[in-house]
Amino acid sequence: MTSLRKLGSSDLEVFPLALGGNVFGWTADQNESFAVLDAYTAAGGNFVDTADSYSAWVDGNSGGESETVLGQWLAARGNRDDVVLATKVSQHPQYPGLSAANIKAAADASLRRLGTDRIDLYYTHFDKPEVPVEEIIGALDELVKAGKVRYIAASNISAERLAASLEFSDREGLARYVALQPHYNLVSRDTYEGELRDLAERAGLAAVPYYALAAGFLTGKYRPGTDVDSPRAGGAAKYLETERGRRVLAVLDEISAAHEAPVATVALAWLAARPTVAAPIASARTVEQLPALLGVAELSLTEDEVGRLTQASA
Repeated sequence: MTSLRKLGSSDLEVFPLALGGNVFGWTADQNESFAVLDAYTAAGGNFVDTADSYSAWVDGNSGGESETVLGQWLAARGNRDDVVLATKVSQHPQYPGLSAANIKAAADASLRRLGTDRIDLYYTHFDKPEVPVEEIIGALDELVKAGKVRYIAASNISAERLAASLEFSDREGLARYVALQPHYNLVSRDTYEGELRDLAERAGLAAVPYYALAAGFLTGKYRPGTDVDSPRAGGAAKYLETERGRRVLAVLDEISAAHEAPVATVALAWLAARPTVAAPIASARTVEQLPALLGVAELSLTEDEVGRLTQASA
């Protein structure tokens, strides 16, 4: 059985791959979403990541579709206690920002859609520097004290604002961030490494990186002269135009062949081996896409392989 990983200073223990819920109610309908969730949990997965704004960008959607699908699945399966549920606040069209009043109203709306009485990990989705950290942490602490949220986390935040938040929590004895969700992968390292990662390491925060596969580029399906039918194809294909992207792909291919493992599994295994990282996030629209993601739980790269990928992606 795959060993679970401790999430920072919390008592949450999570599977080494967080299943991204951005596709639920968007490119995956309810039946497809249920099938993916069933297959993920059947393989030992227990960590599902969503946000209240998923998928407000789609014509006809208003935000909250992913949470609604997840809530329906949890109700149908009766497995709420087996799942570590993460969602986020600040980007829902009806609940924008991080004012204290909005954080609390948005949390209640998320709880209704999810059909649950608590959120295991509640992220500030995008920091709002115009709102004092004291107001944000104060509101999140109220949710924790009310039992609506177990632990709090931050995504898309600067090192300076993160440090100020942690200092305030420590000084006042309030709820403290236990995790961070940075943009981080083999072709985007400066979005996390450096000041932010150093702070996370010092403060004992776990990282749960998003865009772990660089919009699909690190699955290896984007190659010179190939067309991929995907809503994210343009974003992924741009990495092929860079020397680093091609260099990373070449080393991924070599290590993938050596382990007889999919390219995506190797890319995720590199990320999972990085300092502070507890579980990369990746989403699957179909059950067929899952094995390459789930493989990260079983694949251990050698020190040399990790080093080669680190060097190629520098």
